[in-house]
Amino acid sequence: MPAEPAGTSVTGPADPYAPVRSRRYVGLLVMAAALGVPVSAIAFGFLALVSELQSLTYTELPKALGFEGTPSWWPVPLLGVAGLLVGVTVRHLPGGGGHRPAEGLVSTGAPAAAELPGIALAALASLGVGAVLGPEAPLIALGGGLAVWAAGRVKRDLAPEARTLVGASGSFAAVSALLGSPLLGAFLLMEVAGPAGPMLGVVLVPGLLSAGVGALIFTGLGSWTGLGTYSLTLGEVPPAADPGIAEFGWALVLGVAAAFAGAGIRRLAPALQERVERRTVVATAAMGLVIGALALVYAETSGKDGSEVLYSGEHELGHLLSTSAEYSVGALVLLVVCKSLAYCASLSCFRGGPVFPAMFVGAVAGVALSHLPGLHLTAGFAMGIGAMCVAMLRLPMTSVLLATLLLGGEGLTVMPLVIVAVVVAYVVTLRLTPAPAPAEQARPEVA
Repeated sequence: MPAEPAGTSVTGPADPYAPVRSRRYVGLLVMAAALGVPVSAIAFGFLALVSELQSLTYTELPKALGFEGTPSWWPVPLLGVAGLLVGVTVRHLPGGGGHRPAEGLVSTGAPAAAELPGIALAALASLGVGAVLGPEAPLIALGGGLAVWAAGRVKRDLAPEARTLVGASGSFAAVSALLGSPLLGAFLLMEVAGPAGPMLGVVLVPGLLSAGVGALIFTGLGSWTGLGTYSLTLGEVPPAADPGIAEFGWALVLGVAAAFAGAGIRRLAPALQERVERRTVVATAAMGLVIGALALVYAETSGKDGSEVLYSGEHELGHLLSTSAEYSVGALVLLVVCKSLAYCASLSCFRGGPVFPAMFVGAVAGVALSHLPGLHLTAGFAMGIGAMCVAMLRLPMTSVLLATLLLGGEGLTVMPLVIVAVVVAYVVTLRLTPAPAPAEQARPEVA
């Protein structure tokens, strides 16, 4: 062997698992488990409050005002007032009400403690009155922010890396049971954050521990309070037939259609957001009126409840699957159009997450297409969810799991179809997404 050059030394590769072997990492696991309890309890309370606000504003308040039922026009003023409140919160409170949902579900780190009240208020005003968004993004932000704040009170000299892991663990705990399984929440946050290689396990283990503790807290509080767990679940799922050639063809169709629909939503929502931010308060109230008007149009045209256009849609998925025979194709198509437009308007200015509305829009589209030959109801439902989720989120693994684990045993039967639909939608979505502009080349300075 040739001699090593003078002044050089041979060193082996750095051990990526060294942090796991340290005492500090064990202490971090203990902290993650301890913080998982209060954070998940607060998340449970947040979801319970959202549910109560939805019932109060949409059902109880009209009755208190003397109406026999909820008028079809009721969402119009309701969403207008909500938009006004959200606009004031975004405009005047620290943090701008949290992450803008039109920008997708991205990892921005734990918010500062001063931003948490504005995030909570904007999310409650959005989700509690019918904005077409889900609670996952506010929960991720609130869980991470609360965990970092609490850890800072216990250990004021917390290292930046530890703060990042604690914030991630708090987010895991907050969404632990929301998607029906702690594992689904873990995959969602893992794909959003994007770590890879051996460091993935180092980062993921504290989060998984917090998610497991959080799921236990959600289950215990749901049983103790009688409020349920607010987890994503379906009732009875129709048996799925073994996949055939025709259904694989439908997987291609659904994948392409979802990619184009998702591209339209992702372009319209930021364009609306740009205009809303010029006059935040007034424009947000106007978008609220638009959402309410879309619910009114759907209710008056289809004869169905306008609330199907409102809210995130996760609690309507089971009802849609079990009562799909009661919907005509025209009503389903109208629901897709109205829900998608209300989704765009909500993404542009309200505060919440994009996951559940994407699932609902995809599910309705899949159910509508199942009226055509060669596509089974359960397969269309699952493929629609997976394809639309990946078109909006660009998280392929999470999209497959959301569409299949939700169906229980039937999810294994339709999984090959879902994978094909998700992959096609993912590839077409990336092809339709404009490439980021290259950075300007540095120009030499002129003397």
